Order: sequence, then C-alpha cells, then structure tokens
Amino acid sequence: MKVILLKDVKKVGKKDQTVEVSDGYAKNFLFPQKLAVPLTKTSTQILANQKEAERLEFERKQAEARDISKRLEEITLEFTLKGNNGRCFGNISAKQIEEKLLSEYNIVIDKRKFVDKKPLDAFGIYRLKIELFKGVIGEIKVHVKEEGK
Repeated sequence: MKVILLKDVKKVGKKDQTVEVSDGYAKNFLFPQKLAVPLTKTSTQILANQKEAERLEFERKQAEARDISKRLEEITLEFTLKGNNGRCFGNISAKQIEEKLLSEYNIVIDKRKFVDKKPLDAFGIYRLKIELFKGVIGEIKVHVKEEGK
C-alpha cells in the first residue's frame, strides 16, 4: 500500500515522503497513530498545496530579512563607556545592541543571531554581522566612544 507520511517514521521515511508499506502496518500502526494517510488524488493535492504554502512563507520571510538587512546597513549605534587614557572600563554585549535596536529603530533581532558573539571592549567602530535568515546576513556599525569626549 502506498502512503504519504505525515511525520518522520524510523526505518520507513521522512515527512511528506510517499512510501510503499504493507497493508497491515499501514492500517494497524501508521493510520491510528496519525503518522500517514493513504495515497489518493486528494491527499496528493493537499500535499502539493502545503508545499506551495511553505515555499511562499519561506520566500516572504527571506524578503523581510533582506529589507531588515538594508535598514541595518544605514544604522550606526552609539555607545559610551567610561575610560581612562584610551583604556575602556566595561564592554558592550549583544544584549545591549539588541535592546537599543528595538528601542530606537523598532527592529527585533535575537542576540543569538550575531555571528561575532564577543563583547565589544575597546573604543572604536565595529562592524558586526547578524544572520537574519537562512542565507541572509546583515551588517551593522557600532561606535563605542569614551564618556565625556
């Protein structure tokens, strides 16, 4: 019997795959556990519609990430730290950058998406890379300056 798998099944196949299984295995295990549905014209059409919807959602998210990437290129975040003779006291973390982006520019970025995860512990201008979505990497400038200068 040919079935379409609704979830990954060990030693049988992956989700959305069409596989051949014995009638008893399908009727007694796969169907009651809602792991598969019989292969019919209707189920094939539903699967095609679901794949198309997933593809459109992926493209929408990727386009949204590209827009955010363009916005990030134009932004320079300013941070001030206490220092003495060019030496910095403290550092700037990814969490602080995330919070400043949200409060000032209304851009939501998870701190775990930063490619360079080291804290900024010296004065100067940094270019940080952020993985916004699969294959879309944005870059933001962060300027760390000495307090009072």
